[in-house]
Amino acid sequence: MSLEYPDNLRYTDTHEYVDLSGDIAKIGVSAFAVDQLGDIVFVELPEVGDTIVKGSTFGSIESVKAVEDLKAPISGKVIKRNDAAIDTPEIISTDPYTGGWLIEVQVEAVSELEGTFSATEYRVKVEGD
Repeated sequence: MSLEYPDNLRYTDTHEYVDLSGDIAKIGVSAFAVDQLGDIVFVELPEVGDTIVKGSTFGSIESVKAVEDLKAPISGKVIKRNDAAIDTPEIISTDPYTGGWLIEVQVEAVSELEGTFSATEYRVKVEGD
């Protein structure tokens, strides 16, 4: 099965993605992460107004197989969270990029995305050549 990695996103080695629009970053987990986790049953996210710091844990995602920390790909203030993903975490499994995003943050420094992967680089990293 070929997983999707939209070209407009940046990806981290901990399998979060960033959809950057100006200084607003929408953050979620990649299709690869969803595939590895299996059925997602619970997600814990920060409150609106909280600040996240690049590289630190900003929540967790739980599946029938495991609980994984969510790592912040960029620093900023949470301006929106996807309550639909909290109420029905299956949406993350079925639609990680559109309906299953997790939070939006007001970005402090876009330069923090240096070192993230393009869709092509990420695909090679997780699937091999």
